[in-house]
Amino acid sequence: MRVPPIGNRGTVTEAAGFSAEADVQKLREAMKGAGTNEETIIEVIAHRTIAQRQRIKEAYKQALGKDLADDLSSELSGNFRSVVLGLLMLAPVYDAYELRSAMKGAGTEEACLIDILASRSNAEIRTINAFYKKEYEKSLEDDVCGDTSGMFQRVLVSLLTAGRDESDKVDEAQAVLDAKEIYEAGEARWGTDEVKFLTVLCVRNQNHLMRVFEEYKKISGKDIEESIKREMSGCLEDVFLAIVKCLRSKPAFFAERLYKSMKGLGTTDSILIRIMVARAEIDMLDIKAQFLKMYGKTLYSFIKGDTSGDYRKILLELCGGE
Repeated sequence: MRVPPIGNRGTVTEAAGFSAEADVQKLREAMKGAGTNEETIIEVIAHRTIAQRQRIKEAYKQALGKDLADDLSSELSGNFRSVVLGLLMLAPVYDAYELRSAMKGAGTEEACLIDILASRSNAEIRTINAFYKKEYEKSLEDDVCGDTSGMFQRVLVSLLTAGRDESDKVDEAQAVLDAKEIYEAGEARWGTDEVKFLTVLCVRNQNHLMRVFEEYKKISGKDIEESIKREMSGCLEDVFLAIVKCLRSKPAFFAERLYKSMKGLGTTDSILIRIMVARAEIDMLDIKAQFLKMYGKTLYSFIKGDTSGDYRKILLELCGGE
């Protein structure tokens, strides 16, 4: 059974003449004896779709009675290992795993919760919820509630209900009303009524919100993003901005996330890895185009300058050339 790639704007596409058995053979050779041939691992794992990788995992288990992810995990280390293991997972499984990792232990990686929950579709969030429950025997909502608080928590809980209207109809009168309500809840008063922002930004459909944002600009003379920055702070500001940016353009949102993960001193590897792994098969071509448009440099050159070793090699393969 042929499963198509999960998107059609990815850099990772189906390998022609694919044979799971042949790939298993290559991977076995790569892990035999002392040392590991990372080149082969990159060549196989980075150039197969998620569906093809699942077939490799099955063939590996059948041929060896062992789990490919476990074997690779013990052979590899560091960021390179994180990328390879992420690529072996189904998309919602990877998202669930990342969310779980973001909340495990002391402290919370809010950027992860925001990145994933603000950008996934209803169907994707429903699948993530189901996998999370199955894998970790707790509901994702309970874990999020245990790890976050206040209005930020309420926005995440709303996103987790996966209830956003996904039609494309715009109610003109409602759009004007929504814009007015947000304006009156923020710019027009002392203090901010954040619930109004939540209700409009987390419930309405994309087309409708584009209309709301136009109206908002007319009323307030500002972009909605500008008002969110003025009116909110911390994680709440971050999540509302992420929602707005994803509605306007997911590729632009991810391009900005990638840029910020690498610019200046140090690299936020968790964000870099998560986006490169999660979007490679969906919209990496669009993310690269946006990156170039927004920053005048290629994503490829940024990754090349910011990473090293096998980690750099596999990311550049996922990036797919300049």
